[in-house]
Amino acid sequence: MSQVGIPKGTRDFLPVEMQRRNYIFNTIREVFRQFGFVEIQTPSMENLSTLMGKYGEEGDRLLFKILNSGNFAEKVDWQEPNAGKLAAALCEKGLRYDLTVPFARFVVQHRQELPMPFKRFQIQPVWRADRPQKGRYREFYQCDADIIGSVSLLNEADLLQMADEIFHRLRIRVEIKINNRKLLAGIAEHIGQPERLTDITVAMDKLDKVGLEGVCAEWAERGLSQEEINLLVPIVQYTGNNEEKIAYLKRLLNSSETAAKGLEELETLLAYAGMQEFHHTISLDPALARGLNYYTGTIMEIKALDFSMGSISGGGRYDDLTGVFGLKNMSGVGISFGAERIYDILAEGGLFPEFSGQSTQVLLVNFGADGLDGLLGLLQRLRRQGVRAELYPEASKLGKQFAYADARQIPYVVIIGEEERQKQGMQVKDMRSGEQRFLKEAELLDLLADKTY
Repeated sequence: MSQVGIPKGTRDFLPVEMQRRNYIFNTIREVFRQFGFVEIQTPSMENLSTLMGKYGEEGDRLLFKILNSGNFAEKVDWQEPNAGKLAAALCEKGLRYDLTVPFARFVVQHRQELPMPFKRFQIQPVWRADRPQKGRYREFYQCDADIIGSVSLLNEADLLQMADEIFHRLRIRVEIKINNRKLLAGIAEHIGQPERLTDITVAMDKLDKVGLEGVCAEWAERGLSQEEINLLVPIVQYTGNNEEKIAYLKRLLNSSETAAKGLEELETLLAYAGMQEFHHTISLDPALARGLNYYTGTIMEIKALDFSMGSISGGGRYDDLTGVFGLKNMSGVGISFGAERIYDILAEGGLFPEFSGQSTQVLLVNFGADGLDGLLGLLQRLRRQGVRAELYPEASKLGKQFAYADARQIPYVVIIGEEERQKQGMQVKDMRSGEQRFLKEAELLDLLADKTY
């Protein structure tokens, strides 16, 4: 018999795990709706022309490409000089890398049907051909919310407030970091390398993983001089509160109009945030880069304070992502929540609530065909009253049926034998205490209406 398994970087979810995952999804979905977002869905696969070139060089490498149906691959002569082009022609579709680019395609395709600004959320899986490790999977869910068709920084403030509320409800202590891609562009101008913004930010984005020494080494590998690196290090190392950081950067980058615009937007956003109460700290981080190429303004990232985990949420402003699909000047801003990492944090911290109220409430014992008529009628009446009830499908030994109830954590078992039928009632066993008592049907309904179990 061959060994069964699933691909690396994917997971099965048992019933208890699904209860926990749905707790996360339902919490996030509830807050999304409270903030005025409406739900959409897009296909798992997109045309590669939709996906390629939107995530940067690294993102393109991590796209899962889907082989066209048929035996086309067998017809390719892999020794031919043009085999690479032929291979590319074999894959016209790919699994979505994130939910933002497909959303941009969605907006362009359905523009006439959408009110602007349009506030949407999606909770769907995405796929990345990454190396699996703790907190990083090849198949995982994202929970995205975007506002498109408005340039107001009030939208960014709303997303920050929404993220703050979600993590407060999930009881995860976090730090919310913000920056601005215009400020980063101004930093690149400051060192005299405006065209090297990507080289600067890709390395800078790894600061938490490899430390300052590692970032400096990568800057050097990417061709930055020691003099240019020396100009970047003080910016990355600078500490202080948000006001002090802005004042420092204004002095340092006073010759860059691009940096001035980024700092102005950051000041405005922090002012809006200051008009509201937050459960968590919002920090300006000049080293925050967010590697995705389509960000153009505000960028944000959220990390848990009490757990060694990467980013659990992030997003930013994109001024013209729809432009690559033919719809110009459609600015948007969005945020994404990593459900898998949130799950791992809640599990590690023991932060999940008890889910006993979601299980079957009562199991009816099956003694065989003679009593089925009354049992099936009772089962239907209980379900119509909103009770989560089930009948054991086989006339097995009583101990086996009790063991099933224990394994399923079903709090009550109903036993109706000949004596109980004559008395028009039932024996009800509390599986937690072991107590058993005779009840009428109305009394059973009253018992099950008590939500303390």
